[in-house]
Amino acid sequence: MIITKTPFRMSFFGGGTDMEAFFKENGGSVLSTTFDKYCYVNVRHLPRFFDYSTELSYSKTERVTRIDDIEHPAIRNAMKMLDMHEIRLTYEADLPARSGLGTSSSFAVGMLNAFYALKGKYADKKKLADEAIYLERVLCDEAGGWQDQIAASFGGFNRIDFNADGYSVRPVIISPERKRQLNNNLMMFFTGFTRFSSDVQKANQLDDASKKKQLKEMLNLVDEAESILTDTSKDLDDFGRLLDVTWKLKRQTGKSVSTNHIDELYDKGICAGALGGKLLGAGGGGFLVFYVQPEKQIEVKKAMKDLMYIPFKFEDAGTQVIYYGPEDYSPLEEA
Repeated sequence: MIITKTPFRMSFFGGGTDMEAFFKENGGSVLSTTFDKYCYVNVRHLPRFFDYSTELSYSKTERVTRIDDIEHPAIRNAMKMLDMHEIRLTYEADLPARSGLGTSSSFAVGMLNAFYALKGKYADKKKLADEAIYLERVLCDEAGGWQDQIAASFGGFNRIDFNADGYSVRPVIISPERKRQLNNNLMMFFTGFTRFSSDVQKANQLDDASKKKQLKEMLNLVDEAESILTDTSKDLDDFGRLLDVTWKLKRQTGKSVSTNHIDELYDKGICAGALGGKLLGAGGGGFLVFYVQPEKQIEVKKAMKDLMYIPFKFEDAGTQVIYYGPEDYSPLEEA
């Protein structure tokens, strides 16, 4: 039996510039972190006592004898890609899917990590990120960027740069004290709305010059945001003010990014004292994050009283195998 633990991520700046159609031509950069909310993938070989050979448990249960009959596209394609057979897979998570935290990509990374471990093979973080990108974007043909798979695999507070040759991951050099202060000034709330990121991305395809212009402006903010974090002479509160700038740009990149209700919630947070914030992920629903000075946090909580408040801490580990129980397995011989 194998159990993997893979974090979710929150992206602060540069989201959208990690889309291949954009960064191959213009370059891209994202500033993001993983945090202490996780998905867990448990995989083992299924004993041959049943009239099915594969059992999957996620938001539903599937029992099949043929891999092609699996409904879940990521599991079906990953099993084919890595030649997996006769397994029982269960998925659990600390937070709901389709909520703007890269949950599907965290699952993809954690699943691949578990599959490799079950086969007795080691896969490093770059291999897992690369193969999760290939799984979701090519095999499953889901619209979206590359940042989620990379963040889930590597973990930590990073700057991820994209270009025509691929990507690089660089930790943001920030003192522990300043990092704690940033963490303490961020507040996350669940709007109650969920959506498929790929659906939002398809609705907001790169089809006009104005969107590319906004994405270029959002890309330029990554350098400024990183400078605020790494330069102790700068006011950390400017990070929050810059979040407000990037969110207003993000809203202009597509009709599906925000809704009237999300806009109302955001305005309530700002009026209560938040310096800035954004909806996490591609848009359309999920989690709102605000940058709020400590003395204003009670008022912001009151303003968001109808939403669930989710405390969190940054994490640095990325995907991990937390239980490794090797199994002897021989493929079933063809009759």
